[in-house]
Amino acid sequence: MATLGDIGVSAALNILSAFLFLIAFAILRVQPFNDRVYFPKWYLKGLRDSPTHGGAFVRKFVNLDFRSYVRFLDWMPAALKMPELELIEHAGLDSVAYLRIYLIGLKIFVPIAFLAWAVLVPVNFTNSTLDIEAKLSNVTASNVDKLSISNIPLKSERFWVHIVMAYAFTFWTCYVLMKEYKIVANMRLQFLAAAKRRPDQFTVLVRNVPPDPDESVSELVEHFFLVNHPDHYLTHQVVINANKLAKLVQKKKTMQNWLDYYQNKYERKKSKRPFMKTGFLGLWGKKVDAIDYHISEIEKLSTKIDEEKKRVVKDPKSIMPASFVSFKTRWGAAVCAQTQQTKDPTVWLTEWAPEPRDVYWENLAIPYVSLRVRRLIIGVAFFFLTFFFIIPIAIVQSFASLEGIEKVAPFLKPIVEIEFIKSVIQGFLPGIVLKLFLIFLPTILMIMSKFEGFVSLSSLERRSASRYYLFNLVNVFLGSIITGSALEQLKSFIKQSANEIPKTIGVAIPIKATFFITYIMVDGWAGIAAEILMLKPLIIYHLKNFFLVKTEKDREEAMDPGSICFNTGEPRIQLYFLLGLVYATVTPLLLPFIIVFFALAYVVFRHQIINVYNQEYESGAAFWPDVHKRVIAALVISQLLLMGLLGTKEAAQSTPFLVALPVLTIWFHKFCTGRYKSAFVKFPLQEAMMKDTLERVREPNFNLKGYLQNAYIHPVFKTDNEDEDEDDMLYWSEEKENVLVPTKRNSRKNTPVPSKMSSASSPAPSLPDTVRENSEL
Repeated sequence: MATLGDIGVSAALNILSAFLFLIAFAILRVQPFNDRVYFPKWYLKGLRDSPTHGGAFVRKFVNLDFRSYVRFLDWMPAALKMPELELIEHAGLDSVAYLRIYLIGLKIFVPIAFLAWAVLVPVNFTNSTLDIEAKLSNVTASNVDKLSISNIPLKSERFWVHIVMAYAFTFWTCYVLMKEYKIVANMRLQFLAAAKRRPDQFTVLVRNVPPDPDESVSELVEHFFLVNHPDHYLTHQVVINANKLAKLVQKKKTMQNWLDYYQNKYERKKSKRPFMKTGFLGLWGKKVDAIDYHISEIEKLSTKIDEEKKRVVKDPKSIMPASFVSFKTRWGAAVCAQTQQTKDPTVWLTEWAPEPRDVYWENLAIPYVSLRVRRLIIGVAFFFLTFFFIIPIAIVQSFASLEGIEKVAPFLKPIVEIEFIKSVIQGFLPGIVLKLFLIFLPTILMIMSKFEGFVSLSSLERRSASRYYLFNLVNVFLGSIITGSALEQLKSFIKQSANEIPKTIGVAIPIKATFFITYIMVDGWAGIAAEILMLKPLIIYHLKNFFLVKTEKDREEAMDPGSICFNTGEPRIQLYFLLGLVYATVTPLLLPFIIVFFALAYVVFRHQIINVYNQEYESGAAFWPDVHKRVIAALVISQLLLMGLLGTKEAAQSTPFLVALPVLTIWFHKFCTGRYKSAFVKFPLQEAMMKDTLERVREPNFNLKGYLQNAYIHPVFKTDNEDEDEDDMLYWSEEKENVLVPTKRNSRKNTPVPSKMSSASSPAPSLPDTVRENSEL
């Protein structure tokens, strides 16, 4: 069991690590040749140029201004200066809402920590229960636990203080959550109202278009919306399965990068042509001239790409029963996206289209009918992943208590009793090992989410975040408590009767606070400080800059600003909310460590959002209901665990007073959901009408159809060269026309306006004809 000394050693090691990371960052960020790594967002906005220094050649690479090194922490106040409204304009609402999660942590836990240390710590410390237990039983404890609820005797009247504090902490947390929900909801509505024109404001994604033997998907979509949305339908873009084409394009891009590398290598040393082997990773195979080989391969791929483009646009099997449908007004799009289109709720399914850069094109080719099966498969796979991961978690916990190891393996006692080794293992190693076990988990969860078929990057990240949160809850939190307590109290379990085991586990819950304190310092202190150093992007940029960069455009492409990894960052924050709320009434010693995490992370990520991250998409803080829900879940879990803990303490008279807390908390969640959640899933028709009206007045001649025509063209039909881009668009439009066939359906007569897909026009229908057309479609 970790002692105060072990925690002190861990704190010293982590503070030293964090300080070294910050010093390294302060030095590296002021070097001219690193400027694009630490300030890429300003370069992408065109507001920053590479720093130049006159005089010696060395000044182009090394900053010789001594004063910039003295002010090595000036980035912190600079990160806090930008006002929130300006930050929204600069980085988007998603980034600002993400930062507010850290602010919520500070708003919740700073007052709670002050109250807990002022009231609960003295109540817990002025007892001698653990000293007595250590003499009478084999329960492992340390001086840290004397500050926790474990130090209060059974049936004590002092438990009333913990119950009152639980109510106070719950009410304060709910108050902060409600205010933040309201603030973020208003921010979202204001952001949408003030947002510039974007294709997704006018577009819905239509899925599960029913098959028709007489009409193509494109004609079917057009006729359906001409009939059912005659005044607002504008244009549409059918979804095509271009996954194979996308792979060819990506392969060509990779080949081009290697060609650039070998050409640069040859230019540096023209006396020797570069050679390579064509086998796996260049380890074996035929030896060929690298430049000629890649030129030949690129030509072959270009031919394949052209052939695949023609095949995709001519093959009806490549056309998916889905389409991006655009409307003349935001009002028309809002009505379509938020209503049921037919009496059959399984077809013509509409939802708001993601913005073009948010679309995950590969999953649009997945048949809609297979999505439920895919999600069932992933649900089962995730269950087994979570369940079997408890095994390595249990191994990690074996390092968390040297006393527990000594009970199981006494022969290791001489080694683990060495003071420094003991402090390092108990105070530092468990958190490091657990973090290493979790390195590949986000990638695995993202692959699972992609297999499930979500069609936007934002939804993929939210789904991965949800699974990561559940994984942390089951394995990192509950798994650490259960497996750790089982090892620490092994002899007690063997000797005790079955009805005594819950008491042992109840005592073990606060005892595990020492492990979580060390984990917070490793992950939340040193880990956050390492985030700002950006060691991996720094190395990658300089490798690309040395081997591949030939032009200024190449140098821009070599920058990798990255973005907020919501799928990993938000679940990590939620784990700290869970730990803070659970241990606020149990072991208040943990709270200051969590506060340091929230404060440091807020400053670091604010700096990164201002200077580094270039967000891939903008969802308008659509993830906020998930944030609120998970904090509420943490609050309910903390209440249930406190009830169970007091049950093991035989506080039968006081425990029933906690029953109301989960009920009130769940009611509060339902109230907030009913009051504010609609702002995150729907767009008010009133706001849509206002924006449409203002836009018509300000830009009466704006060509909206031209603006939306190619907004949702698959990226593989777009190129970096503007002239080629126009040719590709024309090519795609012409080929798309060739896919369509003349309709054989009599209902074509009832289309209210001339079809855009055929030169034939038709008279306006009578009302009964329109209704009949609607029922047929």
